[in-house]
Amino acid sequence: MIIGTLGPEGSYSEKAARQWDDKADLKFYDDIFDTVDALMRKEVDCSIVPIENSLEGSITLTLDLLMEHQLKITGEIIVRIKHCLLSKGKIEDIKVIMSHPQGLSQCRKFIKNNFKGIEIRSDLSTSHAAKLASESKEIAAIASGESARMYGLKILDENIQDVKENFTRFIVIGKTTPALTSNDKTSIIVYLEKNRPGALYEILGEFASRNIDLTKIESRPSKKALGDYVFYIDIKGHIEDKPIKETLSKIKSKVGMLKILGSYPAAK
Repeated sequence: MIIGTLGPEGSYSEKAARQWDDKADLKFYDDIFDTVDALMRKEVDCSIVPIENSLEGSITLTLDLLMEHQLKITGEIIVRIKHCLLSKGKIEDIKVIMSHPQGLSQCRKFIKNNFKGIEIRSDLSTSHAAKLASESKEIAAIASGESARMYGLKILDENIQDVKENFTRFIVIGKTTPALTSNDKTSIIVYLEKNRPGALYEILGEFASRNIDLTKIESRPSKKALGDYVFYIDIKGHIEDKPIKETLSKIKSKVGMLKILGSYPAAK
C-alpha cells in the first residue's frame, strides 16, 4: 500500500497516514492539490488530506477538489493537534515565525501576545516550516513535536494553539467503497440549481422524515454566479442502508445535481 500525503516528514498529515496504516509506504507531496493529483495519476493507492479543523473550520481547497473531480472518500481519521514553537535558537533570536496558514490561524492569540512586530510567513506545511527553521536561528516554526525531533529543533513552547482541544479531520481518498459496518458515514454534494423559497428545507425534510442524522451541512460557492451555492452534507449511515438509499433516490429528482462522495467507516 502506497499512501500519498502532505509533506515533508513530520507533518500532521503524516501522523494521520500512520494512524490509518502504520505499515504503508508514504509518498510526500508539496500541497493538497499535488497529493490528490497523485491519486488521479495512479502514483499512489490512496491519498490522505485534511478536510476540517475544529478551530478554523473546513479546508476549502479540499472541498473544491471533491467537487471538481471524480473522487471517492473511503475513510476518515481524527488527529489531535498540539502545536509547538520550534527553533534552533532562543526566543530572543526569532525574527520570523512560519507555519501553514491553518497553524498560524490556530495560534493567532499566542503570536499576538508574545511576538508583536515579528514577521509572519505562510508556508506549504507545518513540517516544511520546521525544515526551514532548521536552517536559521532567526526562524521559528509552528509545528508538531515530531517535527522538532525530525529536524533537530528545540521546543521553545508547546500546546500554543488558542484552544487546547484542537482536532483536524482527515479523509482518505481511494478507489473503492468500503463494506458496510455498524458505524458508517456518507458524504454527498447537492446543488439546487434553481433556488426557491423552502428548496433546501424540502431536501432536509426528506432526511428528517426518515430519522436520518445529518452530522454536517456546509455551503460553498458554486463558482457559477454570486450567491449561488452547493451544499456539502455528511450523513450518519451507509449508502446501502435502505432509508439512506430511498432518501437519496427521492431528492435526486428535486436537485440540479447530487454527487455521492462515498460511504466509509466513521472515525472513532
